[in-house]
Amino acid sequence: MKSLRTAIFLLLVAISTASAWADELFKSNVEASYYADKFHGRKTSSGEIFDMNALTAAHKTLPFGTVVKVTNLENNKSVNVRINDRGPFVAGREIDISKAAATKLDMIKTGTARVSLTIVSGSTETSIAKVSAAIQKAKTLDPNKTWDIQLGAFSKRDNADALAQKLLKAGFENVVFQKTETVIRVVIRNVATDNVQRILEDLEAKGFSDYFVRERANVK
Repeated sequence: MKSLRTAIFLLLVAISTASAWADELFKSNVEASYYADKFHGRKTSSGEIFDMNALTAAHKTLPFGTVVKVTNLENNKSVNVRINDRGPFVAGREIDISKAAATKLDMIKTGTARVSLTIVSGSTETSIAKVSAAIQKAKTLDPNKTWDIQLGAFSKRDNADALAQKLLKAGFENVVFQKTETVIRVVIRNVATDNVQRILEDLEAKGFSDYFVRERANVK
């Protein structure tokens, strides 16, 4: 009898554990895009260097380190990606995946695809509670969220001044310094979500290609 009770207990624990770590559908029938060559080697919002050959992705709200299963609804092909960047900022797009991930989904030719996103709970670097909280936050994304676009970080004020003046002369507004103990950051501050992509395209067109986007609420 004791051995039977032990077996039942272990079975219940196993079922409970499997349930706690079950993958969770995040969103379905949303648009994915991919980014590659011109961003390869640049710093991401998490501080990592973007590698288009790694299985990573950008999302506006999911915690860095979260692993997401992306499934192409056209062909049912799937790939797991790790969130290490912020974006995409093109209207209507939910996730921006690396070229390597896009290749696995067979969406290189089309550039975009309708996908479902599932949180791979057992593979994340964050707790289930944090992932669940992030999911709820993302599902009710505040349209008034704002962002800072960082263009450079310097140890000398003269270099920061020089970049700031170039940006101002190029017509960019809200160019400010953000000082830390070690560097002076040059940023375009407080950009609305709907305006981020337009400013990024303007920066690229005017020769400012070294940048990354940081959520305004997380700027210290």
